[in-house]
Amino acid sequence: MSQRVPEREHIGGDLDISRLVTGLWQVGDMERDHGPLDPELASSALLDYARAGFDSFDMADHYGSAEIISGRLLARWTRGELPGRKRPTVFTKWCPQPGPMTHEVVRAGVQRSLDRLGVDCIDLLQFHWWSFDHPAYLDALKILAELRQEGLIRHLGVTNFDTAHLRLLIHHGIPIATNQVSFSLLDRRAAGDMSALCLQHGIRLLAYGTLGGGLISERWLGTEETAAATIRDWSKMKYRRFVDAVGGWKALQILLETTARIAERHRVSIANVASRWVLEQPAVAATIIGARLGEREHRENNLNVFDFALDADDHQALERAFANLRMLPGDCGDEYRRPPFLTASGDLSDHLQTLPRAYQATAVDGRSERWQVSSGTYWEPICGYSRAVRIGTRVLVSGTTATHGSEECVCPDDAAGQATFVLDKIAASLAALGASLEDVISTRVYLQDAADCEAVARVHGRYFGHVRPANVLLEVARLIGPYRVEIEAEAITDRSVPT
Repeated sequence: MSQRVPEREHIGGDLDISRLVTGLWQVGDMERDHGPLDPELASSALLDYARAGFDSFDMADHYGSAEIISGRLLARWTRGELPGRKRPTVFTKWCPQPGPMTHEVVRAGVQRSLDRLGVDCIDLLQFHWWSFDHPAYLDALKILAELRQEGLIRHLGVTNFDTAHLRLLIHHGIPIATNQVSFSLLDRRAAGDMSALCLQHGIRLLAYGTLGGGLISERWLGTEETAAATIRDWSKMKYRRFVDAVGGWKALQILLETTARIAERHRVSIANVASRWVLEQPAVAATIIGARLGEREHRENNLNVFDFALDADDHQALERAFANLRMLPGDCGDEYRRPPFLTASGDLSDHLQTLPRAYQATAVDGRSERWQVSSGTYWEPICGYSRAVRIGTRVLVSGTTATHGSEECVCPDDAAGQATFVLDKIAASLAALGASLEDVISTRVYLQDAADCEAVARVHGRYFGHVRPANVLLEVARLIGPYRVEIEAEAITDRSVPT
């Protein structure tokens, strides 16, 4: 009898991976109280995964010593400890704090992972950015694309990018192979616009959270909500917040009961059904299943995912269960950047407030009642205007285009991408003056071509759908430069200017 192994998939055209990727997120959790794992023992656990065909590993620069452990695995492969098997594939992530992204900063971030992994080229480098209000993510990704051309990175991906910003990257010419996002029976955000965009442009989704941190399993079927008090590990703490957001413990039980009936019919586990549903989504290349190295493994059970397929009756049953669940609000990745902040750390509001701001306000002529913001564009000092001005409680943001730095036009061929970048700049300008998008009372949108009306309006709705400011939208004869849209805004706030 031949050995059972996971199905394979290609990303970026030439990177062969297992469709069940082993995630090393929990290395950080395991090291939280007891210090770093023994790299030799931990890499032995990874060897066992690779021997069973689970030879693709996902990690990040901040997942404890996961990169060092994976580097030890690759060294052992080089020494011949996986005879007859291809070299394991490693994905890692770079998650810098927002701030200036120079060549030195970006290269140092990549080099740190190269050194830890002990390789000359990273198979897949995935980039995460905490706040789109800070535009330096474009600088970072352009430099990462250059390092890819140098051969330090084989493929470039992103993590937790929403649809609008992934679209922006595509239309700005950044070569993105993957987007790693939460995708599960609990969190179906990626099944909509995100999947449509990825299928259109050949980008593959790497899905994490598919088992809800272990909550989507027999262990929690039929339990009372009081059982949740026993949750201690970060992963379950995170996805318990997802459960609360989609409808609570009762809604989870309805989903588990439905999934259990499907699992019994196919003689598999609840986890198998949950993984199978995600893998059958057309934009998904692989799911990432976390491993607690040296503690427990479920490789044999996970292989059952490839022994069956969900049929029409299964999907109909799941749709009925979904009717009892609310959709998580917003788009992919919003939980890291805006309410309800469902990460393992809980409410990230304080964390986001401590991130470096894109712009700084300055008092005009020492008058405390008047402040101004400059974004550093070429024209502001020449024409004698500010990106934004605050007088008392009133904040006015100048007509804003998709200009990055001094003269670079973002997404010259795509009005929606430009609108996304513009509204991020407006949000950053407001933040520098103590205001936010929630304080906006009026916006004015100028289009070069009325055919872009719906695309731009949908972007405006994503930013302001819950605020509903007064608005006017106009088609004008032309905009100066290669711009398709320009937006100005006005806000009222009684919060003080950050210092």
